[in-house]
Amino acid sequence: MADKSGSGSAQVKIGHYILGDTLGVGTFGKVKIATHQMTGHKVAVKILNRQKIKNLDVVGKIRREIQNLKLFRHPHIIKLYQVISTPTDIFMVMEHVAGGELFDYIVKHGRLKEPEARRFFQQIISGVDYCHRHMVVHRDLKPENLLLDSSNNVKIADFGLSNMMTDGEFLRTSCGSPNYAAPEVISGKLYAGPEVDIWSCGVILYALLCGTLPFDDEHVPTLFRKIKSGIFAIPEYLNKEVVSLLCHTLQVDPVKRATMKEIREHEWFKKDLPSYLFPSSSDHDASIINTDIVKEICEKFNVDEREVHKALLADNPHDQLYIAYHLIMDNMIMHEASKEYQDFFSASSPPPESFMASSPMRPHPERMPEMKNISHTLDPTVESRAAHAKKAKWHLGIRSQSKPQDIMHEVYRAMKSLDYEWKVVNQWHIKVRKKNPVSLRYTRLSLQLYQVDQKSFLLDFKSLNTGQDPGDTTSPGGGSSSPPSSGSQLSIEDRDDAGMLGQPHHTLEFFEMCASLICALAR
Repeated sequence: MADKSGSGSAQVKIGHYILGDTLGVGTFGKVKIATHQMTGHKVAVKILNRQKIKNLDVVGKIRREIQNLKLFRHPHIIKLYQVISTPTDIFMVMEHVAGGELFDYIVKHGRLKEPEARRFFQQIISGVDYCHRHMVVHRDLKPENLLLDSSNNVKIADFGLSNMMTDGEFLRTSCGSPNYAAPEVISGKLYAGPEVDIWSCGVILYALLCGTLPFDDEHVPTLFRKIKSGIFAIPEYLNKEVVSLLCHTLQVDPVKRATMKEIREHEWFKKDLPSYLFPSSSDHDASIINTDIVKEICEKFNVDEREVHKALLADNPHDQLYIAYHLIMDNMIMHEASKEYQDFFSASSPPPESFMASSPMRPHPERMPEMKNISHTLDPTVESRAAHAKKAKWHLGIRSQSKPQDIMHEVYRAMKSLDYEWKVVNQWHIKVRKKNPVSLRYTRLSLQLYQVDQKSFLLDFKSLNTGQDPGDTTSPGGGSSSPPSSGSQLSIEDRDDAGMLGQPHHTLEFFEMCASLICALAR
């Protein structure tokens, strides 16, 4: 299965994956980053030495993890794409998650702000609820087993202690980490399954909000006594709503403990809850084959559509066409999971040159008389609309005589240096956002490059925090800045729109964001 190709620094291949750097080393083996040869998607490959897992008596643990992960397709559960076996090793091809453990995040940041803690908790509950609906109990939920992707989204991992639930039957194995284990687990009592995961979720919620554990002691018997008592400190800074949720999830009596349904219906939990976390059963029909993905596979593998459909119907997880389809599908779902993630993304570079030349630039709507003889640059509908449009009072923007492509490349460079996120509407129009680390609100603005005359271009700044249509949103302007390039100047022009930016904090955050961008352009 493994082979080396090329000269110099040889590439190591496992199946259709090219192995890269080592991401980490664990008890059973190591994890490497890898690239799927045909689709180019990044994955993580967990390499398990057969002899080592046999010596450590964890064959059953590994088998359970593989069996359960094969069942799951959820945006907040780590995905297992393929298992490749050799006489000496087992290669688990998994989703690549680059953000580290939630445990490290808590250690670094301490107790989190309520909105951020709620966002993490909502994602965790969504994933755990999905496991329970598929009759799997995790039994080892803790921040060390919750990974974060590059956008700080939770991915539940390590299903080695998980088990299948059967109606009418109980579990009794005492497993998991003591600090996160439910009273009935450490007491060796029978349990159904979901209630022990819910207790662990309650402990995790407390850790997110407080930066400490509700039950902790270096002396294990003392720790167990504390857990069995169910008594924990409630800091004064916690509001009553979240305290009620904590007390309900950390009930010693499993019969009185919160159920998944009760957590989902709790007012604190429901606040700002993304709809994708608990979709209706009709939202995802796995029986519908995505024809665009099928066409992409046909092009990359040089096969016809019948072969792809045959592979999907056979449901063989080792078939390369089947694997490629689900790799592309999962990457698509990850980006379409919610409206928030659809609209914006962190880009590492500007669009390619072919994209930058694909559509004409609009002239500035209030400079139409100067542009009447430049018909090749005009949208034919702009002039008629502008003739009836009311002139606005203020413009905030940067005016430049540089080439338009050069201006846009400078804008992308500046946004990247400021860690802004953006969505490309077209090559001359970008929607940009930045999260306030304190309020966790996004400040949004629109950047659009207009042609003012034959030599000049205006990069127009507009706020998108009004709730209006972006095309109608206006923003006041003022101040001055050094020019971003030779022949540039700050353009502040009169407008008369009232009530433009809504709340005062939006206005201030908008100006701060504009100022940062202008300064970055001026460097």
